[in-house]
Amino acid sequence: MTSMRSLRQKISNQIAAGNMGRLADETLKAAVANHGFWGGDWAEIFDTLRSLPMEERRRLAHALVERFDSLGSEPEARQRVLTLLGIIARDLPDDFFLPTERLAELESLGARHSFWHATRLDLLAEAELATGRQLAPPVVAVLRRTALVAYRAEHLVELVKKLTTPVLNVGEAWADHAMEQLTGSDDDPWHDLLVHALTATASKPSAKWDKQAQALIDTIGPDRVRETALSWLALVGRPRTIPLERQTYDPDINNAYDPYNANALRGLAWLLSLLPPHPDTARALGALVETSLKKVAGIGPRNPKVANAGVIALSRVDSEAALAELARLATRVTYKNTAKLLDGALEARATALGLSREEIEELAVPAYGLTEVGRALHRFGDVTALIEVHGSKSVLSWRNAAGKEVKSVPAAVKRDHADDLKELKAAAKDIDKMLSAQAERLDRQFLARRTWAYDAWRERYVDHPLVGTLARRLVWTVDGRPVGFADGELRTLTDDPVATGSEVGLWHPVGREPAEVVAWRDWLERHEITQPFKQAHREVYLLTDAERATGTYSNRFAAHVLRQHQFNSLAAIRGWRNKLRLCVDDSAPPASRELSQWGLRAEYWIEGDGEEYGEDTTESGSYLRLRTDQVRFYPMDAPENSAHCYGGEYSMWLRDGQDPVEPLALADIPPLVLSEVLRDVDLFVGVASVGNDPTWQDGGPGGRFQEYWSGYSFGELSQSAETRRALLDRLIPRLAIADRCTLEGRFLHVKGERHTYKIHLGSGNILMTPNDQYLCIVPKSAPASPQTGYLPYEGDRTLAVILSKAMMLAKDTEITDPTILSQL
Repeated sequence: MTSMRSLRQKISNQIAAGNMGRLADETLKAAVANHGFWGGDWAEIFDTLRSLPMEERRRLAHALVERFDSLGSEPEARQRVLTLLGIIARDLPDDFFLPTERLAELESLGARHSFWHATRLDLLAEAELATGRQLAPPVVAVLRRTALVAYRAEHLVELVKKLTTPVLNVGEAWADHAMEQLTGSDDDPWHDLLVHALTATASKPSAKWDKQAQALIDTIGPDRVRETALSWLALVGRPRTIPLERQTYDPDINNAYDPYNANALRGLAWLLSLLPPHPDTARALGALVETSLKKVAGIGPRNPKVANAGVIALSRVDSEAALAELARLATRVTYKNTAKLLDGALEARATALGLSREEIEELAVPAYGLTEVGRALHRFGDVTALIEVHGSKSVLSWRNAAGKEVKSVPAAVKRDHADDLKELKAAAKDIDKMLSAQAERLDRQFLARRTWAYDAWRERYVDHPLVGTLARRLVWTVDGRPVGFADGELRTLTDDPVATGSEVGLWHPVGREPAEVVAWRDWLERHEITQPFKQAHREVYLLTDAERATGTYSNRFAAHVLRQHQFNSLAAIRGWRNKLRLCVDDSAPPASRELSQWGLRAEYWIEGDGEEYGEDTTESGSYLRLRTDQVRFYPMDAPENSAHCYGGEYSMWLRDGQDPVEPLALADIPPLVLSEVLRDVDLFVGVASVGNDPTWQDGGPGGRFQEYWSGYSFGELSQSAETRRALLDRLIPRLAIADRCTLEGRFLHVKGERHTYKIHLGSGNILMTPNDQYLCIVPKSAPASPQTGYLPYEGDRTLAVILSKAMMLAKDTEITDPTILSQL
């Protein structure tokens, strides 16, 4: 590499000699040797070249143009000539120094997300601006994005300050739509609103920011601001209108937010919180939070700052709808910082009302227009809309003036009640989202050690118009006596009504006699109650002899190979904290779940699998698969363990003179805690194991998982698979294909016309006669529920896959799928 000292001397020599041709050669040689890096001492050289007399700079510029023509199609060298010309010829009175080529270079720059600031491509933009021409909007966008990165240079920041048009970066659907609103006049209030939104760079709005925003709202009108801003937010997260070039191993920039526009989104969220409360505002802010936390390859959450702004905005809106969104998001959001903000917002609201955090979550659930548990009638003239909750979904149906059900929304309703219809459909979607969130919240209550006063419980659970659709399908204890809800009343196992009580809790099968558990399963079946998740059929994990021997750890779910990203998502849903393993020299803690009510921390030890970057990792370097190890328990305040991402021994990270803390004996862990934690881990393995993948018969990459795949796909059943087997034993006699099905050991045997098929009850994979030949059938991502009649609980996808395959294979002569037929 040419030394800068030597280069400066050569440049001085050629300047003194007045040889602009040789000066051009020396400068270009140095630029090539330095790979186009214009930082450091190049600033001094630039100053020297700029200080040349105008005539000498013109001669030097012409010399560079001559060399440009001789470079042929070498893009990097041609780019360096253009950059030098931008420095030397910026203020020359004529503009004959490759303006077409400079413009083409800028246009190609507009297809990129950003550029390395030291390449000084901003000089091309400076040269263009010096001619009085405007930069193309995509070029403005890339300059703005580059100026926002951590290693930006001040000269770039100063350039971007001059770029006031367009007000937002083009290329995102919402921003393009917003800019269509602008009138182009000097006193356009929408322009002023967007400019003000772009100033939302702090963690929360100041009083001054709010005052300026309120003035803009008053100028335009609150209703108009809400309607227009919500139409913009509805487009956030849509595919880019101007795709950006993405290099191999680059993050998925086309699914990320434009970082410049992201500030405007934060400002819009804050601005909406200053409007009069409206249900649509709360919905839009909740959707913005979820959209902003959607994971993008190589980046992680799209934009946590925008998500946080949405939470802050919701916390500033004093309405039932906003509180409901905060409570719903608290059950869904797993990103740590945003979850912390949600917790703080709910705690603050609870404190203001003199309630506990748990109580505010319960009271925050709205009825969404339901006038009785799971049902509401809405009249639109002579037409009636009926909204009912069926399982975990709302169903909207219509009846005409004669009371006859019609298949679609009547034309008169669309014409005369458009706004009411829009709100009704939005409420139906809200019900579906909230039902899912409340089911997850209730499923976590088993470890919450929560009890309720009877009257409060009736109001917030059993008789609540929405939560009641879930609570009435669960088993509870009233003053220690188990009860369920059937035929309009709480009832015991013997169907005796229970009208009152003092203390209520959520029933769990741990510690119950097997006969009682079976009796409650029979009771649910007798009353045809489908539970929103496994409760009476919930797996119970008791301490094994092997675990008593190991003492402080369980190997029950060790030595599995899991799909990392699926595992990570499941862990977050179940309240576990986990860090994605990257194929880099780094360490990470185990997946862990803090059980604050018990003072415990559960750990599941995992490590990345593989060594080949690209084959064993995503483009961004995160492992595709994990290997699993022990489950352990520690006191909640014990120092954290960690291990290298690609494997090795876990060790406790000690600091400030801390002493190591030994893991707790499994025998000392409360049975309910042990069972629920192991059930979570069984779920992780049961769903995320590569052994479930029917396409991995060859053992995956290099065949190295062949032994594991075969052993898992057709091996011993886990506790959850045993539960599935017990259910199928009761269910099969009711199926239309009952005469073709038998349960034998680990398999459901299905007799078809072509073969007899063995469906494994753990993985759902299939063997067929003769010789246990493997049959690969890849299920749909969301298989339709087979017509099997009553099922005692929701949520077992593998059960749905097994039943769907059984229904199809029992009629194997009717199969038309060529991929399946070729194997039969």
